[in-house]
Amino acid sequence: QVQLVESGGGLVQPGGSLRLSCAASGSIFSIGAMGWYRQAPGKQRQLVASITSGGTTNYADSVEGRFTISRDNAKKTVYLQMNSLKPEDTAVYYCNANLRVNPHSGWYVYWGQGTQVTVSP
Repeated sequence: QVQLVESGGGLVQPGGSLRLSCAASGSIFSIGAMGWYRQAPGKQRQLVASITSGGTTNYADSVEGRFTISRDNAKKTVYLQMNSLKPEDTAVYYCNANLRVNPHSGWYVYWGQGTQVTVSP
C-alpha cells in the first residue's frame, strides 16, 4: 500500500516562511515526477510546483521566485520551501507522485491527504 504523508503546514504571518515535506512509503519500485498542488476554498486545485526525477523544476507564475521545490530520492521525499508568503497563498496543499509499484506495473499518480497553510496577520 502506497502512502504519501505531508507535514509542515500551519499558520504564518505575511512575509513569513514555511517548509512542507511529503514522504512516500510502501511498496514502491520507482518514482517519477513529484509535485505540489493547492486548493483554496471555492477554487479548483491548481499546480504550485513540480520536479522530475532528474531535478527539472516547474513553477506556477504566482509562486515563481518565492517557492522552491526539491526532492531527496533516497528518502522518497519532496519538499516545498515557501518564502515571502502572502494571504493569497492560503490553501490546503497536496503533494502527488507519479510512481510504479513494481517493474511490470504502469505509472500511477498518488496523492497525499493535504496540509493546511494559512497566511494571516
